[in-house]
Amino acid sequence: MAAAFALTLIGVSSCGSSAKPHSTASPTPSASAGSQVSPLTGLPGPAGQILAVKIDNIVNARPQTGINSADVVYAIEVEGGISRFLTIFDSNHLPPGNAVGPVRSARESDLPILQQYGKVAFAYSGALSKFLPVLAQANIFNASPQQVGSAYYRGTENVAPYNLFVRPSSVLQAFPDSAQAKDVGFRFGPAPQGGTPTDSFTATMPAASFTFSWSAAQDKYLVAMDGKPAMTTDAGQMGAPTIVVQKVAETTSPRGFMDSPGVLSPYAPTVGSGEAVVLRDGKAYQGSWSRTDPDGGTTFSYAGQPLNFHPGQVWVVLEPQ
Repeated sequence: MAAAFALTLIGVSSCGSSAKPHSTASPTPSASAGSQVSPLTGLPGPAGQILAVKIDNIVNARPQTGINSADVVYAIEVEGGISRFLTIFDSNHLPPGNAVGPVRSARESDLPILQQYGKVAFAYSGALSKFLPVLAQANIFNASPQQVGSAYYRGTENVAPYNLFVRPSSVLQAFPDSAQAKDVGFRFGPAPQGGTPTDSFTATMPAASFTFSWSAAQDKYLVAMDGKPAMTTDAGQMGAPTIVVQKVAETTSPRGFMDSPGVLSPYAPTVGSGEAVVLRDGKAYQGSWSRTDPDGGTTFSYAGQPLNFHPGQVWVVLEPQ
């Protein structure tokens, strides 16, 4: 499937003053020597246990809950060209309200993404019947309602299936061996030299769009989806200091899974290589991504060097190329 992206540029004079000073320093997390730093956000603090949650993103499911507390947010194409989120939470900073959702079903693209994190607890509402045996054999802790029903509840603000929420702390209590946060290839530190001052950037899927608008006041890119601000119920508008648009060779299910008769499920390969655009500090960096080992992390590069992210939450949009 083909998809395009749009890039809106502005002059240095209107954006450059808000960007961070450029540096060619080595790509290491920004913290003092000897201190603990999260490998997923580059922020000070120990690495906790990981919980992955699949979150719905159809219009009926908005606004979502808990997303702004995630360490990493992946946006992935699903059936009909719409998007769904795979979110990664560290147990040390779960949502204040201990609620994430609406939770929806898992997809084939989720497992290769999770593989680089180790054996983690994965909360999802269900899956295609033919995919369930694959999930059962995958290197994850299955944390669906069938396994830990007490961790889930139905909200009252919406109708099923757009009202299923999970309590992160309950899932992690049920799976105490869920893997700790580890290096998945992200590097944090000063912005590299170069880049293009960028006020707004839009990534698209066949039936979805994500527009990231730089806010110097909040030091992050604010998210709009399908032309409207992407709001949450608990923490205002979605936004992150680092946005990665990872262009992938979108295809269909390698296992032949179908969403409806004759229609194969979309599949976003995340092992391989391709182009990537990284947004940080009001600038866009046209670079690349590479992941050769399914068990290893993803390297994001610019001008032949690993590209530093700004410390904080990271968004990764898997945009079909």
